[in-house]
Amino acid sequence: MRKSTDVKDYIRTIVDFPHEGILFRDVTTLFADPRGFRMAIDQMLHPYAGVRIDKVVGLEARGFILGGAIAHQLSVGFVPIRKKGKLPGTTISEEYQLEYGEAIVEIHDDAIQPGEKILVVDDLLATGGTAEAGIKLVERLGGEILSCTFIIDLPDLGGRKRLEALGINVDVLCEFEGL
Repeated sequence: MRKSTDVKDYIRTIVDFPHEGILFRDVTTLFADPRGFRMAIDQMLHPYAGVRIDKVVGLEARGFILGGAIAHQLSVGFVPIRKKGKLPGTTISEEYQLEYGEAIVEIHDDAIQPGEKILVVDDLLATGGTAEAGIKLVERLGGEILSCTFIIDLPDLGGRKRLEALGINVDVLCEFEGL
């Protein structure tokens, strides 16, 4: 078992995954270590001590793991934003651009009530496309985004700047240079 006070030490890098030239930042090693996972959740929660949050929204898929744990600690509801076709019931959707095409995410149309204070959670911020689509869905339902929180930021891909240009506060635990 690792003993570190830096979340970054619990994240492994896999070279050339899923494509050649990519350095994949794998948080499953962080999730698998009880000390590392607890530390990450505690650090993600820290900026929001004393802040009213009504619901935590997790972006598919690793955002579900983090968001569920954070919602539990805050004693608030958890709302998943999923890929198109994965949620039962009535949904609203948002299309966004990927590096190699486009994708669509959805949320239940009754998951957020107007005026609710929302914390958006995911593991990694790259280009910011998925997070921006999630923000738009929450806002269409009348939710107020308090902040987005991530374990990892890849600053070279510009996601943080993209979200901040929308007026969104962004918190991250660590950064990795490159793709």
